[in-house]
Amino acid sequence: MSNQHARERVVIAHIAGTAAEAMVIRGLLESAGIHSPGSGSSDPFPLREAPKGTHGVEVYALESQAEAARRIIDEYVKSNASADESGETSNE
Repeated sequence: MSNQHARERVVIAHIAGTAAEAMVIRGLLESAGIHSPGSGSSDPFPLREAPKGTHGVEVYALESQAEAARRIIDEYVKSNASADESGETSNE
């Protein structure tokens, strides 16, 4: 992260359903040049998935990059939804 963003506020860009989904989204953001704090876990014993009934995994972005991050995430979510729908149709 550059010094110009060092004091910038961090906001929630998305709440992923699973830790794996959050990792994929963070990777997409980072590859697009959008810093996503929290990309690395400091937990020495991370859970594979959050227990049922808990909220999702928050994906963060710098406030100035949040809108671009949300657009990238929306495209990712839509492409996954359409892939799931096309997969379900072929199984009928």
